[in-house]
Amino acid sequence: MSMNPRLIFRWIAFLLAGGYCIHTLIFGGWDAFGGPFRFLTIWGLFCAFFAFSRLMALEEERSTRRWDGFISMAAVLNAMVLILYWRIFYADSVLVTGDGGFSEYHIEIYRHGVGPALVIIDAVFIHRSFTRLGAAGAWLIGVIGAYIAFAELLWQPLNDDPSGSVTSGIPYRFLNDLEFADRAVFYAVNFGTALVLLVVFAGIAWGIRRQFPAPVTP
Repeated sequence: MSMNPRLIFRWIAFLLAGGYCIHTLIFGGWDAFGGPFRFLTIWGLFCAFFAFSRLMALEEERSTRRWDGFISMAAVLNAMVLILYWRIFYADSVLVTGDGGFSEYHIEIYRHGVGPALVIIDAVFIHRSFTRLGAAGAWLIGVIGAYIAFAELLWQPLNDDPSGSVTSGIPYRFLNDLEFADRAVFYAVNFGTALVLLVVFAGIAWGIRRQFPAPVTP
């Protein structure tokens, strides 16, 4: 009996995401208010897990809802995580890791490499999402907006660490050295990056649908 390669891929991606979500909930560190959910990486991880759960439901014909908007958002969010983390890491690793190195090698590689790659591959090349850019954009505004609101209105006033020259409590250390206006510019630039990624992924997915029009999902 032949195995469906797409089903195997999605099972592997789903189990990996689920396993790292469970690991995060148990060992993620809850000493500060917000725990591991202070970090955008974890938001990307849990969004990817839910996206793969919906893709598995489609694959096994337990649902007909495609969740295009959410899955597109999850792919873009994880692409942002990948780009932001490694850009900052190579500029100055202390800015994102605190001690300048990997705490647990396999976790960092999954969260900032393998995990984002898996959800991007499925969304762009297999599921061929990005057919509802309005819904995807709305999800991006909601998720990124909520993250920024939590960072500025909850984690900053309720946490003392990390601390910087301007403020404290914002989970990414370098942001605590910036005035709010400068942080707002940083947020805006990265939201703009998310919209650019959305358009780029949509273009690639459109090209794949045009070149290979046969459906790839039930």
